[in-house]
Amino acid sequence: MATPIYSITPFTLLDYPGKAACILWFAGCNMRCPYCYNPEIVLGKGQLAIDDALRFTRSRQGLLEGVVLSGGECTLHPGIFPLLEGVKRQGFLAKVDTNGSRPAVLAELVDRGLVDHVALDFKAMPTRYRAVTRSGLFPGFAESLSLLIDKGVSFEVRTTVHSALIDASALADMSSYLQHAGYRGHYYVQHAVNDVPMLGTLPRSAKQRIDPVALSNERVRVAVRG
Repeated sequence: MATPIYSITPFTLLDYPGKAACILWFAGCNMRCPYCYNPEIVLGKGQLAIDDALRFTRSRQGLLEGVVLSGGECTLHPGIFPLLEGVKRQGFLAKVDTNGSRPAVLAELVDRGLVDHVALDFKAMPTRYRAVTRSGLFPGFAESLSLLIDKGVSFEVRTTVHSALIDASALADMSSYLQHAGYRGHYYVQHAVNDVPMLGTLPRSAKQRIDPVALSNERVRVAVRG
């Protein structure tokens, strides 16, 4: 039996906007962002099957409102379809955290009504994407952004900033890119975490001054987390 889920966080008030939720962490990722602070999830093996996760969520009916699928990259696993079908039958709202690299999977989730909210990671502009993610998967991200906009899905865009990889000028370009792509909504910027195990080797990230007002535009509202 496949065991794609690395672990479960049984309770969070931070990861699903306005909802009490749990997090199902999926093992494995198709990117290798050096500032990633979940190396054990990205490089590790899953411990739990889909049925294990559904037994857990069933035990939280009436206690939680939402279920978050995160990772790693949850869209790599075909088991997310039966998982989300079960989660929806149990009456939960479902959120997916994704790097956007699998737009066809994301489109099917949306078309089947299996996801209520999406957090889409905007890693970098195309010129810096390989340096930040160790992948050439920017076209998938761009397609995912377009389909979420076109389908009117509830979603947010977010970027992790490590000072060795992303600076204020790059953030301004990214905010402008979102505007021209037709995105309307919040663009959340969060500082990379220091003093934790990381996937790669980077110097300490200097906490840059990020002015959300200067980075915002008529469509995109930048907010800083952490």
